[in-house]
Amino acid sequence: MKYNTFSELKKLAKIGEGNSKKIKVALLGDTATQFLNLALKGTAAKDGFHLSVFEADFGQISRQILDTSSEYYEFEADYTIVFESSHKLLSQYYKSYNDQLSFAVNKVNYIEELYNAIHNRTKSKVIYCNFPGIDNQIFGNFSTKVESSFVFQQNKLNYLLSELALKKSNLFLADLVSIQNKWGRDFMFSPNIYINTEMVLSLDVLPVVSHHVFNIISSIEGIFKKCLILDLDNTTWGGIIGDDGLEKIQIGNLGIGKAFSEFQHWVKALQRRGIIIAVCSKNDEDKAKEPFEKHPDMVLKMDDITVFVANWDNKADNIRKIQNILNIGFDSIVFLDDNPFERNIVRENLPDVCVPELPEDPAEYLEYLYSLDLFETPSVSENDAERTRQYQVEAKRAIALENFTDVNEFLKSMKMVSDVRQFNKFSTPRVSQLTQRSNQFNLRTIRFTEQEIENLITSENHHTLSFTLEDKYGDNGLICVIVLEEIKSDTLFINTWLMSCRVLKRGMEDLTLNTIVETAKNRGFKYVVGEYLPTAKNDMVKNHYENLGFAEHNNQWILNTENYQPKEVHITIK
Repeated sequence: MKYNTFSELKKLAKIGEGNSKKIKVALLGDTATQFLNLALKGTAAKDGFHLSVFEADFGQISRQILDTSSEYYEFEADYTIVFESSHKLLSQYYKSYNDQLSFAVNKVNYIEELYNAIHNRTKSKVIYCNFPGIDNQIFGNFSTKVESSFVFQQNKLNYLLSELALKKSNLFLADLVSIQNKWGRDFMFSPNIYINTEMVLSLDVLPVVSHHVFNIISSIEGIFKKCLILDLDNTTWGGIIGDDGLEKIQIGNLGIGKAFSEFQHWVKALQRRGIIIAVCSKNDEDKAKEPFEKHPDMVLKMDDITVFVANWDNKADNIRKIQNILNIGFDSIVFLDDNPFERNIVRENLPDVCVPELPEDPAEYLEYLYSLDLFETPSVSENDAERTRQYQVEAKRAIALENFTDVNEFLKSMKMVSDVRQFNKFSTPRVSQLTQRSNQFNLRTIRFTEQEIENLITSENHHTLSFTLEDKYGDNGLICVIVLEEIKSDTLFINTWLMSCRVLKRGMEDLTLNTIVETAKNRGFKYVVGEYLPTAKNDMVKNHYENLGFAEHNNQWILNTENYQPKEVHITIK
């Protein structure tokens, strides 16, 4: 896995819309953004999206956003990217000579004013670029102790900008500071190009910046990595466990072992954030598990691993097994292996799996992986840390099912309970996250931010339902989201119906429909109307409404609630 060059992205940018998903993006900058525009279009095309871009002339950020009759509002962008450069920021700082102590506060208040204008007038998500450092050497190293210095104020501004994004659910930050920290200022900025063209980003860094910015968009659109699959020998630890034995593998604080320990700390942090960790190793299973169970320097333990596959089969086939157990898309998986042969086998057989080209030197693993921005996320919730446990429990259910010849008897034995509620302030983060993460069992694939969920809660024209599912093996948490919309005096439209694939074939679909119909009847609606909007990932629910007894009419599906007979389920409503 590597970045395309800018020339390659320019060629990709010329690809037509085709079957790609179309996204409308407004690009507003205080310096020239034409090449950034091309890089974004090329990055989007590579990832299967088509960007329709409104690019304002540079220096028109305030006019476009504050003038309600501007071209920006006519365009009705899905996403608004605001790129203010550190160089223009420095010019503004110099001009505020008598107010430099308040420069950062005043600037973030201005940014908040722009965001509020967009938020109050549109449904656009806002992506704001933060400000890579410029050390103008007025105070040297002492600048960090001079509150009025530009270095101090710029650092303060970036911190205040992060705090603002924390409060605004539709505001996302493109972290250009981290890009400059990784790649260096000389790589990111060319003085000659800036002076002659008003472009502050070098051609070399444009692919990196566009990758990071578009990762935010694609993650909000539900495209992101959920699972990290690890090889073991010379990937998770140094050496070969089968040959070297437990005492001689390299982990800990000495020599190259430190690189593997720090790598494991990174993986552990991902697991705690909610990334599923799995193992795929060519090894005897008992030997492969031994370090996790017995080595005192191992950071990762067996409890951190959701699916553990160690045998001598083809790794591509083993990854298929892991994917089948987890029931996630191959494009949600990252596979790390030190062996180029194994990497190529997986790439050839499973092209949707992300297989980074790990460096030969394990000391360089982490810095390389940091640069790839593999695990972008649009949101974080308290439930994320529970994901490993939930998938581990799901594996137990799968094993238990094999012991039953009658599925109904198995479902009864599960002692399933569901808590059915309207959306509330406690469930809002998880509901929003599910709308962004769910791709397969998602009838219309509508994404909602937390702010939009809050708007639904107070809407008089919408009715919301959330479902949890718990059984004797464990608690799956919130697993189903329904948004119903009043479209006629006698008709409720199913705006959103999505479910976690972990709970398929347990009767949740029937329980959900029973509850939808009951909700409709209680509110005096005679008809419930559903719709299936196909995507590249939701083919599994193509016949969903037909299977539930809806009748097709004009590409929609209609159910008469008066004739509906509740379906039998083995789930108790709490």
